[in-house]
Amino acid sequence: MCFVFLPHFSSSILPLSYSFKMITNYALFVLFGCFGDVLRVKILYNKKDSALIQFAESFQAQTALLHLNGIPLHGKQLHLSLSKYSSVQMPKEGSSEAGLTKDYGDSPLHRFRRPGSKNVQHIHAPTEVLHISNIPLDVEEEELKTVFEESGTVVRFKYFESDRKMALVEMSSVEESVLALIAAHNYPISPSSHLRVSFTKSTI
Repeated sequence: MCFVFLPHFSSSILPLSYSFKMITNYALFVLFGCFGDVLRVKILYNKKDSALIQFAESFQAQTALLHLNGIPLHGKQLHLSLSKYSSVQMPKEGSSEAGLTKDYGDSPLHRFRRPGSKNVQHIHAPTEVLHISNIPLDVEEEELKTVFEESGTVVRFKYFESDRKMALVEMSSVEESVLALIAAHNYPISPSSHLRVSFTKSTI
């Protein structure tokens, strides 16, 4: 079982256990970043199946708790709860814990940094379907599908009729969808374009 704590606001307990090597600070940053701006991620030194995740706002941690608690990940379930801690402290240089804590405060990947961001309106719990945007017009469907097939089986793929820069992709399970989002969000699909991937209520 894994524990992820969302300090300052709430905490999550995430099952990393046997699959710890598959779970990185960055993977947690990307996943939890779908529900708020993640400032810091700390994998606990003495309990590496647990982590602390600090959000920019308390309601963002609550949103993550609401939408991610119990989802499947690497054959386990995420178990989230509020944390007693108010913030994640950065370790001292040279500390044995140094590599387990990452600061993402200045990351350009924050989805909700702009006041009134429309991304807030599109927050949704993980399903089998993902929303893809920022697709270059010269990138073919098969190339896009290959990116997502690295995380599982692509069941369906569909471009938006009104805008070919966006598409929906359906994976064979929620777990594969979660893994695909972690792997494909910010993927450099071309020298000048990175994919943006989100959970969605849409179906194909």
